[in-house]
Amino acid sequence: MDDLELKQLLKQYFGYTEFKTGQAEIIKNLLSNNSTLGILPTGTGKSLCYQLTGKIIKKTVLIISPLLSLMNDQVEQLKYAGEKRVVALTSELSYSEKNFILANIAWYAFIYVSPEMLRNDKVMEELLKIEIGLVVVDEAHCISQWGPDFRPDYLRIKHFRKLLHNPLTLALTATATSEVSHDIQDNLFDNNEDIRVIRYSVDRPNIFLAVHESPSTAEKNMYLTELIAQLAGPGIIYFSSKKQANKISEMIGLKTNLRAAPYHADLSVMNRYTIQHQFMENQLDIVCATSAFGMGINKQDVRYVIHYHLPSDIESYVQEIGRAGRDGKKSLAVLLYSKSDIGLQQQLSVDSLPDEFDIEHFKDTGEQDNLSN
Repeated sequence: MDDLELKQLLKQYFGYTEFKTGQAEIIKNLLSNNSTLGILPTGTGKSLCYQLTGKIIKKTVLIISPLLSLMNDQVEQLKYAGEKRVVALTSELSYSEKNFILANIAWYAFIYVSPEMLRNDKVMEELLKIEIGLVVVDEAHCISQWGPDFRPDYLRIKHFRKLLHNPLTLALTATATSEVSHDIQDNLFDNNEDIRVIRYSVDRPNIFLAVHESPSTAEKNMYLTELIAQLAGPGIIYFSSKKQANKISEMIGLKTNLRAAPYHADLSVMNRYTIQHQFMENQLDIVCATSAFGMGINKQDVRYVIHYHLPSDIESYVQEIGRAGRDGKKSLAVLLYSKSDIGLQQQLSVDSLPDEFDIEHFKDTGEQDNLSN
């Protein structure tokens, strides 16, 4: 398929006249039946790569995605674009809803699941009955980042692909070092598969990067209050502490006229969904969030991202600041640095390491999987 024909299909299905960085290259690879690892900057429309491919090949696309909020957001975007045959198989569904979807699974063009859902025998049984034209692993860095840790089901996707006879697969992420890229390929594809890697720079020239060193928490809070009062929103402030996210959100409400709300894993699913929806609809100016917020959230006009604490690693930092300025307009990323933040991240890193029980459990599970193969 030539460039002109591909652009005509882009216009027909999504109303766009031009592709963004890397999109056309990835789609051409997939249409040539080449499994692909796409590493594209945030804000360049990675989801369109599999959505347009699915429209063209007219076969079921199965998307393995890490977060409920991400799945729900992308389902809504596809429905808004006119696609009715899209569904997310999630834990939020009732027993009868899930059974209805599984009974009619062949009707859907786009099916979103978590890696954990692939452990469900009934889900697996029904998925194996249909022809899946493309498997997508969204936010594929999670294979390397989370697979060995608290979500080992990411490391079982490779076995799932084998059951499907290694179908055409697209792995997508915004950030992957060479090591993470090798991890993704080793833990997702067989050695005999020819995988195309398409990588573009994470540089986003429209985002201005700044650092402010704060000698104390009191000075940091004062600087933050003054800063957000001068900035045009909407904005996101990232924290490594749920408690601090709550505290600063409350402080913003007391000291400014800005509408702020916290977002983290201690909130109910309904509260998180409400806050996300309010932010998308500009009913909130600021979300004070942990890293649980933002993955895949397609809000074009986020004007600034502030890190109250040091991010856990450079990949997380690039992912998070990339949520600013997706409309291409000038935006700001500010890191509020304090020396004490280093100790907090070191402790969080230690706490995330698996203990002896986790290691033994994963070892036993892996041995059982090998026996069943």
